[in-house]
Amino acid sequence: MIASECTPFAKTGGLGDMVAGLSKALENAGHDVRICIPLYASVDRARWNLKFEKNACVHMGGGEEHWVGVHAGALDGGVKVWFVEYQRFFGRRGIYDEDNREYDDNAFRFGLLSKAAMQICKDNGWIPDVIHVHDWPSAVTAALLKTWDRILSPLSHTASVLTIHNIGYQGVYHAGVMNYLGIGWEHFTTDKFEDHGRINLLKGGIHFADAITTVSPTHAKEVLTPAGGKGLAPYLNNRGADFCGILNGCDYEHWNPATDPLIPHRYTARDLTGKTICKTALQGRLGLEVDARPPVFGIVSRFAPQKGFSLLMDALPRVLNTMIVQVAVLGNGNHQTEEFFNWLSRNYPGRVGVHIGFNVELSHLIEAGSDFFLMPSRYEPCGLNQMYSLKYGTLPIVRATGGLDDTVQNYDETTGSGTGFKFWADTSAALYNTVGWANATWHDRPRHIAKLRQQAMAQDFSWKKSAARYVEVYQRAIGKHRN
Repeated sequence: MIASECTPFAKTGGLGDMVAGLSKALENAGHDVRICIPLYASVDRARWNLKFEKNACVHMGGGEEHWVGVHAGALDGGVKVWFVEYQRFFGRRGIYDEDNREYDDNAFRFGLLSKAAMQICKDNGWIPDVIHVHDWPSAVTAALLKTWDRILSPLSHTASVLTIHNIGYQGVYHAGVMNYLGIGWEHFTTDKFEDHGRINLLKGGIHFADAITTVSPTHAKEVLTPAGGKGLAPYLNNRGADFCGILNGCDYEHWNPATDPLIPHRYTARDLTGKTICKTALQGRLGLEVDARPPVFGIVSRFAPQKGFSLLMDALPRVLNTMIVQVAVLGNGNHQTEEFFNWLSRNYPGRVGVHIGFNVELSHLIEAGSDFFLMPSRYEPCGLNQMYSLKYGTLPIVRATGGLDDTVQNYDETTGSGTGFKFWADTSAALYNTVGWANATWHDRPRHIAKLRQQAMAQDFSWKKSAARYVEVYQRAIGKHRN
């Protein structure tokens, strides 16, 4: 696995969770797995017991070479993780950006990561059957395997699989990056890397990878359309059977109310007493009125347009003016969205609690202590928080897109079946009406709420099944590469 993120060492979203969860599931199934990520300044070497192994010389295009440090750690005591140390590129506060401004040399930073990961494999004599790359930061690896390492290389028989976690981020940069990567200009064509005169790293990965996946079956259909593909739909359609959607799994070692050490009281579907205690603790933590009667609607998210915050900004004041509810918020990102939630908490004291930033313990407390969880995403390739919410008996309210549609079963008022509440229109009115539907169910049909919780907590989105699907993809990729 070559990736820009891996939980718990470095994470901004679901990519890091997927890399960790899938790797552990593959290792548990008997496969030999390694992960390679940058050694960011934010990675606590002492906490994770990282050990320096060696230096590696990484050759880039134009005769340029870099000496990088290689440190080793382990994921939950199991899967080995290699960390690439190169202060000039990775000794910074952020992963991709600082203060919401992207680093202008990201193509160089992650180009080096991709080449370094390959070099580390060679130097250690550990030659993988498959290199699994994730999104644009490591997508160029697929091209390197079929150019630099196509012949007379220990990696000549290594296949590549590219997973697209978020097609909205494609790695589009100045074409001069081609020289640094050392990929010949004959590959700077419209079917490979060229994108309106610039280099598109994800597009190049789509062309060269032996197999391509995205993180849910529904999203795989969405990205094949002009609207969902963000300009890359024709190139994904051209790959035919090489492209498929596999639902991300959920790491229940870290997200399970029966074993979670980060919540004040553990609980199970058979005994939800602990959930009531968690709700009281959440209300106290965020300055909400301590009262079991109003439902708490939780939000844990990056404040990004994709996540539907424009819908929330329009709908939530109306919700608070017309319904008896409370709102618990954890997140950061877009400055305007941060200011909105701060304004909301000032104007609805005791009913809206907000923490701007990120806090792991608080994210678990919101999952455990909330009654509903809001995810009105404009698009959502997979989503993980709705899976966490289901396990914690916190009913998701989601827009039916991508993995949200795949994982949440809509409530049926006539039978009480379902695991959450869904809406389809990309409008604040649809969100408002669905929140109202959930709130009415809470107050008027408590027996249905109890039934929905039981059904939600019975869902199983563990990695075992999805990992088996990935093994099938790996086998196809190996066959395609060697033929």
